[in-house]
Amino acid sequence: MTSSDERQPKSRRGLFWLVAFIVVLFAIYSAGWFYLANRVRTEADKAVATLNKSGIEAGCANLQVSGYPLNFTVSCDNLAYEDDAKNIAASAGSFNAVAQIVQPLSPVASLRGPLRTSVPGMMPLWIDWDNLQANVKLWYPLPHRISLQAEGLSGQTDPADDTDPVELFSAGKASGQLQPNGGNLDYIGSFGDLEIDADAIGGRVLPALDASGDVTLNNGVALVGTQVKSLRGQSIEIRNLDLSSGTARVTLSGPLSVDAEGLVNADLMIRIKDPKAVAAILAGAIPEQKNAIEQGFAALAMLGSEPSMPLKVVKGKASLGFIPLGKLKPVN
Repeated sequence: MTSSDERQPKSRRGLFWLVAFIVVLFAIYSAGWFYLANRVRTEADKAVATLNKSGIEAGCANLQVSGYPLNFTVSCDNLAYEDDAKNIAASAGSFNAVAQIVQPLSPVASLRGPLRTSVPGMMPLWIDWDNLQANVKLWYPLPHRISLQAEGLSGQTDPADDTDPVELFSAGKASGQLQPNGGNLDYIGSFGDLEIDADAIGGRVLPALDASGDVTLNNGVALVGTQVKSLRGQSIEIRNLDLSSGTARVTLSGPLSVDAEGLVNADLMIRIKDPKAVAAILAGAIPEQKNAIEQGFAALAMLGSEPSMPLKVVKGKASLGFIPLGKLKPVN
């Protein structure tokens, strides 16, 4: 027997064991996939049953788990939540979340509108969008990052009677990203082409706005999962908050807090680009302070096209340098 004849059986045995290993590995993977799919359905049913025992109706209609073998997809026709005891209700359109096998801890979820909400003390709302997508980086005990992107966002009231709804706002795009930072929570977000209807803000007039922000919520991790009913006692650090419209631009940075009485306190630095354009916007938004705003910004414009000055709020009383801006109402 030649050496080549001896190698052929060995090669065949090696190929056989390789194929067998792949088959066993695929069988284990398949069993794990279907086990996880069944677990998702079971846990969803348990969660709904638990809520129902508490007098809460919630559901993910026609829950489906699919995507085998390359993806793991969870979907349902619509989402709904109703708590009659607290008079809270919310519903939305179809939900779809996909995790690829190569990135199982990075699911991508999408939700169709509209989102309809009913909460005590607020008008029922109808919020809609052209596209809404969330990306999550899962980990334990908290996700590494949660990001949200929306296009064609709009909101209006959703009257229960025959009265006409009131347009509230629209935005071409909006995005936000939330991630833990030690015991705090960091938030980075932006929106573009935001238009706020004058009727929604008491007849005050604002132009289309663009904004971006980088903010830390102090002690935010401890607040996750708790039912925070008040902003009192909370504080944030604004690393950068930029608001612009046309040539007008205002940039803020510094700490802001709400005390036990609900009064806002802040020690911010504000940078202004094109003070005259900013003054025109503020005069439309705060018409009762129009004369003071125009006079103050006329003097401010003498410092250049991009001056900076402190914006202070002490016990709710706000002032921009030497320009009084009025008093903020206590917050809940």
